[in-house]
Amino acid sequence: MTFIVTQTEAEDVSVVGGKAAALSYLSRHGFAPPAFFVITNDAFRMGRSGPVAQKGLRSAVTAALETLGPGPYAVRSSGRSEDGVEHSHAGQYATVLGVSADSVLAAAKQVWQSGFSDTVETYRAVRSGGEVEAPAIIVQLMIDPKSAGVAFSADPVSGRRNVAVISAIDGLAEQLVSGETDGEDWIISADGAPESAPDTPLHLTASEAQSIATLAYKAEALFGSPQDIEWAIDAQGLHILQARPITTPLRPAALDDKTLTIFDNSNVIESYPGVVSPLTYSFALHVYSQVYRAFVRLLGVSQRTVVQNPTIFDNLLGRVDGRVYYNLINWYRALAMLPGFSLNRDYMETMMGVSEPMPREVTDALAPPPSIGWRKFVEYTKLVKVAGGLTWQAIRLPQTRRDFYHRLNGVLQAGLDVNTSNATELAAEYRRIESTLLDRWDAPLINDFLCMVAFGGSRNLLQKWLGEDGLALHNDLMIGQGDIVSAEPAQRITRMGVLVQQAGLTESLRAKPHLHTLSGHPQIETEVEAYLEKFGDRCTEELKLESIPLSDDPTSLLLAIAASAERPPGRRQLGVEPDWQALIPANLIKRYLAKWILGWTKARVRDRENLRFERTRIFGYARRVLLGIGREFAARGFLETQRDVFFLTTHEVLGAVEGYNLSPDLKGIVVRRKQEDEASSRRLDPPERIEIRGPAIATLWSENTGLEADKTRAKQGTGCSAGHVTARARVIRNPRSEALSPGDILVARHTDPGWIAVFSNASAIVVERGSLLSHSAIVARELGIPCVVGLKGATQWIEDGEMLSVDGASGTVERCDA
Repeated sequence: MTFIVTQTEAEDVSVVGGKAAALSYLSRHGFAPPAFFVITNDAFRMGRSGPVAQKGLRSAVTAALETLGPGPYAVRSSGRSEDGVEHSHAGQYATVLGVSADSVLAAAKQVWQSGFSDTVETYRAVRSGGEVEAPAIIVQLMIDPKSAGVAFSADPVSGRRNVAVISAIDGLAEQLVSGETDGEDWIISADGAPESAPDTPLHLTASEAQSIATLAYKAEALFGSPQDIEWAIDAQGLHILQARPITTPLRPAALDDKTLTIFDNSNVIESYPGVVSPLTYSFALHVYSQVYRAFVRLLGVSQRTVVQNPTIFDNLLGRVDGRVYYNLINWYRALAMLPGFSLNRDYMETMMGVSEPMPREVTDALAPPPSIGWRKFVEYTKLVKVAGGLTWQAIRLPQTRRDFYHRLNGVLQAGLDVNTSNATELAAEYRRIESTLLDRWDAPLINDFLCMVAFGGSRNLLQKWLGEDGLALHNDLMIGQGDIVSAEPAQRITRMGVLVQQAGLTESLRAKPHLHTLSGHPQIETEVEAYLEKFGDRCTEELKLESIPLSDDPTSLLLAIAASAERPPGRRQLGVEPDWQALIPANLIKRYLAKWILGWTKARVRDRENLRFERTRIFGYARRVLLGIGREFAARGFLETQRDVFFLTTHEVLGAVEGYNLSPDLKGIVVRRKQEDEASSRRLDPPERIEIRGPAIATLWSENTGLEADKTRAKQGTGCSAGHVTARARVIRNPRSEALSPGDILVARHTDPGWIAVFSNASAIVVERGSLLSHSAIVARELGIPCVVGLKGATQWIEDGEMLSVDGASGTVERCDA
């Protein structure tokens, strides 16, 4: 009779037991458990003084050990009911570790006899029933692990699926499995991101924990049910030591749902960088919903179609780990509504402005089929109608703009005194801002679209007629306008810097950037007051309601003035009319057309910037109104502090005033959201593009420690302000707490008008995001310093403090120390 079963033949559970059969199954499907063989349970019989080996067993074991290789060995049980779907028998049988070849038979007797122990008999009586019997015995090569432990491919405590729960310990896992020692615990989500991890890991790295989770998920996929595995890591890598089904009840498995949601922030991050408060997010959701309903109507989509698709427009944004993203599927659906989409699909897809194309899975499913035959004629007819409508809107734009400014000034000039208005009055004022301005965003919307078309068309025209000289001329004329509102802060700061320098206040203001430092200098005080009167709503991240405006904290303005006082004059002359006769000497019609198109485009760019400044004023007023409601909530004990209002949504704030809120416990809501946002702010930003199947709830991301340094010496961005500078790079992530020394090159992920204090000290600007019409480009040209935008990954590629060479004309950025 054969008492030994080899690893590859250990398939029959009735012969080799559950554990051995599982190990054999793993080894046959690409897993690599340590090599083993099985001694069947009939290899021993019970004698008067204990187990007795059957005849021939010793020689069979000796031969099997020679095949297995030198020890030491682990001698483990493998009962017929052990590691089953219903009952695991975990810890009921004996295990003997570190066994020498000479002692394997004695250890096997010990394991065999443990099948008749009182603990097994009690377990069977309580859990599984049936008569006690001896287990089969696994003899397995032992490894020398640096760490070991257990992992579950689902959470056996909460019942959650799609998470791996890991417990780790140094060395062998025996003490962990027996419960003598607590392990280091990790929870890894199905996408590999640590959901919960030790603050200071001692036994595993994040990469090792992710590998263990992957191993557990692979075991689950192999066996078709959630698994409880034992694992170990030695010098050769990760090993699986056993796998058995999780026997505790789990939540029902989710039904298959392949619905795709794509979040992308490559475009929106310039407006909403970093963690964004719930109040700002809900405010932005409403604004985007209303504005883009109007946008598609402007481009010829019927009101009926818009009304029938509320989900598209109400869900243009998503909030992932506290950050704002575009919900690209809905943007694409909105874009696919536009007349002419089927005629020029590839070009119109670029209107979304994202850095990666949409997957073909989405475009093929959502895009209308290419128009052919009479359908093509119908589409062209629609386009002609849209073009006629846009022409009419362009003609009416001056009147539309005047009407918008009339409504705007009507709200801002006749607004409430926020400090003396009660919550009901403030809520009514917010509703007025919504209905009068946010829901009727016509002038900025029309001008922005015409600006985009005119800017691209005029740029292509000049490039066609004048080549590279045409592009340089286009840059000079478009973003070198001295009368543009975005340039005015730099002009004023320069003027105030001269006054501060003449008054000998430079050092004092830099050391103490407070308004009282200017006491006794009425001309400077008047200039600063006038600046705050006009630009007081500007601040870093100004579209975020929670941002603190200059009117509340002018420190960054005063530092910019001090920096300007130290900066030598040297701005280039901007806005000079080119010599068209020299540029286009032979064609009068071309000269006239170029002048007219560029002049009209300049006006649209100027109006775009000026209207965006008015947006800042509107948002600033909305911020003050909502803070006023927060003040009233705090006064009545609904919130702890006034600024806690930023952790509520606009519906929760207005609902608490107007009577439709769901919960009176605003404090409890705020506490929970503060905890979430604080945790989000400690994590690195999630990826730029995120794809989710099923319900569109994104998981959390943690720091990726596996990124390798980019050794590339030079990279190419978009040059938008000519000049060449070599200086020390300063990577700025928070302009409120970080500053440049005069002459440093500013390197940033994104910028906005609130960065003017940082710009004032910079000798050049390099930004990851942005375009030729971004604020960085406009201000850089006004200051006369080189600027490169759209240099993806600049803040990771460039090291703080290294020497950098920036060519603002070509867009080339070179690391001099690389």
